[in-house]
Amino acid sequence: MSQWLQSNQLDIPQPSPLPVSSGPPAPYVFVADEAFALFPNLMLPFPRRGLDASRCNFNYRLSSARRFVECTFGILVSILLSAIQMAPENVNAVIKACVVLHNYTRMHDSVSEEEADVWTTADQGGLPLLGRAWSVGLRVREQYAEYFMSAAGSFPSQHSSRGS
Repeated sequence: MSQWLQSNQLDIPQPSPLPVSSGPPAPYVFVADEAFALFPNLMLPFPRRGLDASRCNFNYRLSSARRFVECTFGILVSILLSAIQMAPENVNAVIKACVVLHNYTRMHDSVSEEEADVWTTADQGGLPLLGRAWSVGLRVREQYAEYFMSAAGSFPSQHSSRGS
């Protein structure tokens, strides 16, 4: 996936304006955790040290999105562990999709030492081997962080205490 992101082979839609925003168009993004490299289309949280309100809110929103995805996969697992209640003509496609997802995650669930060095360098403020993609990813992440703090991108309860 990293190679596909770098070579623009994922057929991701073109950036578009964020809802009720007058800012520049924002790219569509995947949500990820710290185990991945930052790309313009792959968002991960800000490092935990020295977070201002905007960055803390971004991390909270990103974490919420990731939890939603994880819950979706949990539901998928529960479906597959019981009798599948759907039209028989759809069962084969669902099972094939699950096998592909499973195999993909199993093949890509470890981090090489070289990749870890790149992410550590990036996290410490150095320019990683990913160069331009990483620096553009930083700008995109800031764009989303600013949007989530704006009137257009915020929601009423986001500024209340979250016990962090």
